[in-house]
Amino acid sequence: MTATSTEVIAAARGFASDNYAGAHPEVVAAVAAANAGHVTAYGEDPYTARLQEVVAGHFGAGATAFPVFNGTGANVLSLQSLLPRWGAVVCAETAHINVDENGAPERVGGIKLLTVPTPDGKLTPELIDREAWGWGDEHRAQPLAVSITQTTELGTCYTPEEVRAIADHVHARGMRLHLDGARLSNAAAHLGVPLRAFTTDAGVDVVSLGGTKNGLLLGEAVVWLGDDDSGLKYLRKMNMQLASKMRFLSAQLIALYEGDLWLRSAAHANAMAQRLRAGVETIGGVRLTQQTQANGVFAILPDGAADRVRESFRFYDWDPATGEVRWMCSWDTTEEDIDGLVAAVEAAVA
Repeated sequence: MTATSTEVIAAARGFASDNYAGAHPEVVAAVAAANAGHVTAYGEDPYTARLQEVVAGHFGAGATAFPVFNGTGANVLSLQSLLPRWGAVVCAETAHINVDENGAPERVGGIKLLTVPTPDGKLTPELIDREAWGWGDEHRAQPLAVSITQTTELGTCYTPEEVRAIADHVHARGMRLHLDGARLSNAAAHLGVPLRAFTTDAGVDVVSLGGTKNGLLLGEAVVWLGDDDSGLKYLRKMNMQLASKMRFLSAQLIALYEGDLWLRSAAHANAMAQRLRAGVETIGGVRLTQQTQANGVFAILPDGAADRVRESFRFYDWDPATGEVRWMCSWDTTEEDIDGLVAAVEAAVA
């Protein structure tokens, strides 16, 4: 019997990215519920108004949410809101804005990125100072902002104290701080603290609030944490991130963040990553390369083993030169998925 395309798709389980997972049923239900009647377009709707209340509950009374289509758009808008045309951003070499956004900050945002190598994806005040210099020199792009990622692209997590140290350091130098929160919920689940503990309360100026990696169909939000939104209303339209039917973006974000769905989903993904780590770390020939503090596991496999595992499970090479791979868990990853991957790794290495 030939399998139908639906059966083939349903059978495939990816560990390449948490973007591979479908939308959470509660999010889909929220979209369906919002699909009733006529409401005003471009954000003048009751769903977007309610989203402002939800965001204020997480980040404080001064927080303002600007729903956008995707994470790259959120990051570019966030950085543009912090900088004049001559401004530059200090970030880690591994930052998503540097290696995964196809030059969007530079080409679309007109922003110079000043990158710093880090062993674990995390910046420190000392690392920032490698590029935070040259103010007043017209020959150098002016370092006026810093961007950090929570959790980082290497799966590591900043503590609230580490974020506060960075914020105090950069603010003392007249710079501002952006936090790329594509996996913000995973960080909160790992740390056991509210979202504002390592954003608003730690001195962050603007946040890219993740949604797609945690169960949304599509959509993120820029969350401005100060009184002045620095022109985000205009920047969003200018950068083609203004949704006419914004109620559908806002309804998804409400479904995720109004209750505890954001935390439940992230905590589950993190737990599956811990199960995966525990399963592979005892396999001879497998070497884990980073701490597992969120929903990603990084490991080096012997030559040829990754390709054998990929016959059953899709995932990415992180560093082909060393054999390092990345496995990402999602809100819908099951224990059976993890056990199947562990068995495939064990067989491939053997």
